[in-house]
Amino acid sequence: MTDSQDAGRFRIGMAQINTTVGDFTGNRQKIITALKRARSSGVDLLAFPELATCGYPPEDLLFKPSFVTENLKSLEKIISDTSGISAIVGFVDKGDNGIYNAAAIIHDGKLASVYHKIHLPNYGVFDENRYFQSGKDCPVFVIAGVNVGVNVCEDIWIESGPARTQARSGAELIVNISASPYHFGKGDIREKMLTARATDNVAIVAFTNLVGGQDELVFDGGSLIVDETGKILARGKQFEEDLIIADLDVASVSPARSKAASTEEKGEIISLSEKSLHTGKSAITPHVARVQGFPEEVYSALVLGTRDYIRKNGFSEVLVGLSGGLDSSLVAAIGADALGKDNICGVAMPSPYSSPGSVTDAELLADNMGIKLLTVRIDKVFKEYLEMLSDSFAGKESDVTEENLQARIRGNILMALSNKFGWLVLTTGNKSEMATGYATLYGDMAGGFAVIKDIPKTMAYELAKYRNSLAEGEIIPESVITKPPSAELRPDQKDTDSLPAYDILDPILTAYVEEDKSIEEIIAAGNEESVVRQIARLVDLSEYKRRQAPPGIKITPRAFGRDRRLPITNRYNKD
Repeated sequence: MTDSQDAGRFRIGMAQINTTVGDFTGNRQKIITALKRARSSGVDLLAFPELATCGYPPEDLLFKPSFVTENLKSLEKIISDTSGISAIVGFVDKGDNGIYNAAAIIHDGKLASVYHKIHLPNYGVFDENRYFQSGKDCPVFVIAGVNVGVNVCEDIWIESGPARTQARSGAELIVNISASPYHFGKGDIREKMLTARATDNVAIVAFTNLVGGQDELVFDGGSLIVDETGKILARGKQFEEDLIIADLDVASVSPARSKAASTEEKGEIISLSEKSLHTGKSAITPHVARVQGFPEEVYSALVLGTRDYIRKNGFSEVLVGLSGGLDSSLVAAIGADALGKDNICGVAMPSPYSSPGSVTDAELLADNMGIKLLTVRIDKVFKEYLEMLSDSFAGKESDVTEENLQARIRGNILMALSNKFGWLVLTTGNKSEMATGYATLYGDMAGGFAVIKDIPKTMAYELAKYRNSLAEGEIIPESVITKPPSAELRPDQKDTDSLPAYDILDPILTAYVEEDKSIEEIIAAGNEESVVRQIARLVDLSEYKRRQAPPGIKITPRAFGRDRRLPITNRYNKD
């Protein structure tokens, strides 16, 4: 193929990598490996996610000068490995007035320029105003003869933001490097936004997203290239590392771009190269990965978030208390899928109130999954507790205190096994329970990672059915899915003794917790007043419990902890 046949073809790469906060060596190796692959594929420009050098979000590590310095040293080493290619690498830049969330524009082994993120998100899980200064400039870079605008994450979400300025300055391609965290439905929102930016600005938009788990956050990848007409040219895999390579026909953008020119303020044009560093390239057909739907994408997020939390924190094995109920069965399935069946142990801890069916369901689940199962009966210990406390409890009727004793005995057993064998305890409480406080502090809440703490109970049922659909045979026993949920801490106990049915409860929780609707608004929507007031009161009173819960994966638009932060001492809305 001749140079003339290459004319108008710009080859872009997007390295959708899984970084770890503070792992400068590991992150750098991923970047350098991707650079080598891209260079051998004739890529003109390779983009990496936001803050790729140090991982995202680094939070208060940014207050440590040594952390920022190490990130800058890592960038220098990356630059030395960029001969024969251009790259955009996210890093922390240091200026006279503070630090910046930045993109390094690198060309053929040299740092050509730096872009500073302009719009700093300060809502939900984001707290960037706490750390970063805001950038001001929106330059356009000429790379291999193509006008390229570069911006960072939140910048692309602003309709009148840097993308518009860069397009008005002649940018044919807008490259956004991002660390956009997942919640259910985020992919659709993101795709619509990127399509709007591409068509409104008459420019190709390339969005490179982070992938992987970082504490409570999951980044879902799904990097996208959208052309100036809104057509999806390429899409990266969801919840997996990926290198997306596409040839862009920028010649088709130029005529439309000239029509869109205006007298608005324009950015600086910085020329890096008029010709590609690679010639004689054969055309590449970009891959458009399949988009996962519900419940597949939620399950994938839970598996990735669990795997990364465990492995990135130095654990290899986990244990789960198996009650024979839906939640513990689902958590065990996720844990096995994340780490492999040989790296998870189930622990059945029957009490005097455990039904025979629950015991056999736990055994059947472990057998179906091929995981280890330990059985530790708590009858004797529970009896000893009651005898030990009998004088102190004299004259008092048995109540929730005795129920919670059983949960706390189980918590002690799980933590003892964790200490002895180095296994991380996965807790099994769901969002419906965490919202209403239907959980025992230092009991079933005891553990290292709360896998489904942001999964409403009604969604948990759908996820269990989905997991069974993936297997040739049954994994989670049908009896677990169909039987009425119960904590089994007293005779004939059912969850509905304390809470409304979950199909009534969960929509009320969504309205109150996620949508911030008032009690009056929820009642006006057709819900029974006494039920709404009961649920709102439980949610408000349980904040102290949630503060002491282990971290868990964000799945809904508004998760407890990262998104929703309310005072414990609070008289608002309390009857």
